[in-house]
Amino acid sequence: MLSTYHRAITVQALSAIFGPFALETVVTANLNQDHWLRGQIGHPEYHFDQNVFAKSWAYMERNRAIVRPALEVGDARLAQKALGRLTHAGQDLYAHSNYISLWMSYFSKGKWPLPDEINPFDSDLLQGPELRSGKIYWPLEPFSWLPPLRKFIVPLLPRDSHAWMNLDGPERGPLFQYAVALAIKRTRYEYEQTVQGMPAELLSLFCGKNIPSHEV
Repeated sequence: MLSTYHRAITVQALSAIFGPFALETVVTANLNQDHWLRGQIGHPEYHFDQNVFAKSWAYMERNRAIVRPALEVGDARLAQKALGRLTHAGQDLYAHSNYISLWMSYFSKGKWPLPDEINPFDSDLLQGPELRSGKIYWPLEPFSWLPPLRKFIVPLLPRDSHAWMNLDGPERGPLFQYAVALAIKRTRYEYEQTVQGMPAELLSLFCGKNIPSHEV
């Protein structure tokens, strides 16, 4: 997804949980995954691209494993950055794959559910053989990321390319709103999985504010 939407999704999902400074650390780490050199070249696992699903799930778990040890030594920023990285990948899962198209195939044309009703955790789809994500075709595809060149480059790329498959912005059509809804749900879920069983004092440090005991 474009940075504008990664930010909006992360803020909507986590703003009620994190204090403003902690939230900005999470958001900044999330957006840094799209850095042209560090994030886009040689790291398809950051974005669920190239069909590297196993590597992407493993990447998310490696970042989750950073959180609690970092908090135990008082390094909240390191923990927050790890959450930002893993939520970026989780958000891109739906925008960069055919998950939504596969889920919509359960329904008759014209009878799609509302975006908030779509299930982001359908194991038959997530683990099934039909799940695919867009491939990056080097060296041509990066030129499609430049708006002035996009209309010239995209027609030259295969239909299984990221350029054709992505749901990165509203110009991609009606499925984009479903990608946003799923990304918000996935972001909340990844936070909940990360803090499961976490002591109140670590949770408070992580979120940058005092957390009432009934929310732990």
